[in-house]
Amino acid sequence: MGPLLGTPAASATDGAYRTLLVERPRDGVVLVTLNRPERLNAITFEMFDELHQLCGDLKQDRDVRVVVLTGAGRGFCAGLDLDDAITLSDMTPHEMMLGQQYWAGAFVNFHELPQPVIAAVNGAAAGGGLGLALAADIRLAAPAARFNAAFVRIGLSAGDVGVSWSLPRVVGLGRAAEIMLTGRFLDAAEAAEIGLVNRVVPAEALLDAAFETAEQIAANSPFGVTLTKRVLNANVDAGSLGQAVEVENRGQTLATRGEDFRESLSAFRERRAARFTGA
Repeated sequence: MGPLLGTPAASATDGAYRTLLVERPRDGVVLVTLNRPERLNAITFEMFDELHQLCGDLKQDRDVRVVVLTGAGRGFCAGLDLDDAITLSDMTPHEMMLGQQYWAGAFVNFHELPQPVIAAVNGAAAGGGLGLALAADIRLAAPAARFNAAFVRIGLSAGDVGVSWSLPRVVGLGRAAEIMLTGRFLDAAEAAEIGLVNRVVPAEALLDAAFETAEQIAANSPFGVTLTKRVLNANVDAGSLGQAVEVENRGQTLATRGEDFRESLSAFRERRAARFTGA
């Protein structure tokens, strides 16, 4: 099980990743770039290790308010690198199951980050690339972006790395069924039409648009943003309006206990920028 062991990944702040580039282009904003442009940023076992480490570091970093995720070069992410994929059939069922849990766990970690994640999809997002984009909270796309559930086209189930859970929630069951069963590509315009991406942005303005959205989010209180992300994720599957409101009520009660609530309210009334302390 060599691929599961990997090597310890770098800290999110020391810039020593081999497959990721981590930068802080704006106050409170971290830009994560999948950095294997020669392979359209295909995911390797090493990249899975680094994604796990990155998420662990981001969860501990209170200075990071929003994460922007993109790809280097002309691709967003081409899914699992075929050089690694070819080794899967040599694994025992037990090894494969342990591996699958670990690899998919990296996507779960991204989805469960306390900070909102914005995917700036600059090119092809295939297979695991689609899954990674879906793990984000907001998706912006360049005109060159393309999406497909590539797993089904290489003899695997299209249900992988959370796609069978996230895609129907984003685009609806019928559209998800077509996308997953056919494995066909969707261009950026169709992705926007069905709600897979929030909007299409000119390629040269993609990151600026992501940063602008990130700064709008970061202008709100840290606790309020965290609670909003949590309540969205919790209530998308709420069994009833009553259950959803119960979760909301607890969040609002907690939010009013902090100093940032008082500061936020004062800043709003005084028409000035709030100065948050995280308290």
